[in-house]
Amino acid sequence: MIEVIKGDITKVSADIIVNAANNTLLGGGGVDGAIHRAAGKAILEQCLHIRHGQGGCKTGEAVITTAGHLNARYIIHTVGPLYQDGHHREAALLAACYKNSLMLALRYAAHSIAFPNISTGIYGYPKQQAASIAIATVRAFLGEYTQIKKVLFVCYDQENFTLYSNLL
Repeated sequence: MIEVIKGDITKVSADIIVNAANNTLLGGGGVDGAIHRAAGKAILEQCLHIRHGQGGCKTGEAVITTAGHLNARYIIHTVGPLYQDGHHREAALLAACYKNSLMLALRYAAHSIAFPNISTGIYGYPKQQAASIAIATVRAFLGEYTQIKKVLFVCYDQENFTLYSNLL
């Protein structure tokens, strides 16, 4: 049910691809910018519509758009925490990113979902801790809900790939 691959999340085929977004939903650097570029202009328009309706996306929460040019039905945009020192609810907020994304995936009848390594880039979350939280949260969710048959952790770099592979 859970797999780890090394590669580019914009090239993955899944019902849902998760974007490690920022609060503005306007695209940015890292995986967020890559997903916006690959998915196309329609995604930005949908994100602008969400922003006008609810003012963006809060840390730990998730919103959904169509997938544009990606090989998916939807993109879930979730905002990971900026790592400070581990004493500002970072772990709970990171776990909420995964859980809220999975709950949204259920509502949209998804059977497969692909996650990037949320918050481990410019947001500075320690990769080992982030991987442990991601896997524990997904395992707990899959133990409770059976609709989702495949969860992919798509690691862009070798360090994350090794960490996730070892934990799985």
